[in-house]
Amino acid sequence: MTDELLVVRAQLGERAALAELVTRWRVPVWTYVRRMLDAERADDVTQEIWLAVVRGLPRLREPGRFAPWLFTIARRSVNDRLRGEYARAREDLTADDVLTEDPVEAMVDRAELVNALSGLPVPEREILVLFYLEDLSVEDCARICQVPVGTVKSRLNRARRMLREHLQERGHRS
Repeated sequence: MTDELLVVRAQLGERAALAELVTRWRVPVWTYVRRMLDAERADDVTQEIWLAVVRGLPRLREPGRFAPWLFTIARRSVNDRLRGEYARAREDLTADDVLTEDPVEAMVDRAELVNALSGLPVPEREILVLFYLEDLSVEDCARICQVPVGTVKSRLNRARRMLREHLQERGHRS
């Protein structure tokens, strides 16, 4: 059964259809969030995402656009979490404190690719995750991030260059 049909059925109140959507998209959504945050925060944010999906699903006008809609909610939830944490971190700083690390980077896995991704600015990291790891089109990435297609392409290009430079610094060949 297609996502579009499951969405329509879920909008009509069929719980099994909603459960199937969650089953299909639970891992991809958690994986996206996990690549943007650490595992503990990914669990919390993913729960928030699914609550927003359940609440917003009746208002989804284009059931065939479920995946971009879902990742837009995920992106917004991740950004809200980061914004809140950055605001709290800024409030906690005293005059003697020096911010030496990005709090997101401080909690990233040890794996080389994850380390390389964590070194990228959030907009570039986000585009790489959506395009390569979530296999979304440039157009879908543009809709999710609310930027023009050209901006997505330039961020992809910049992110690839930055990753290549990072890996070369670590002694890997491109």
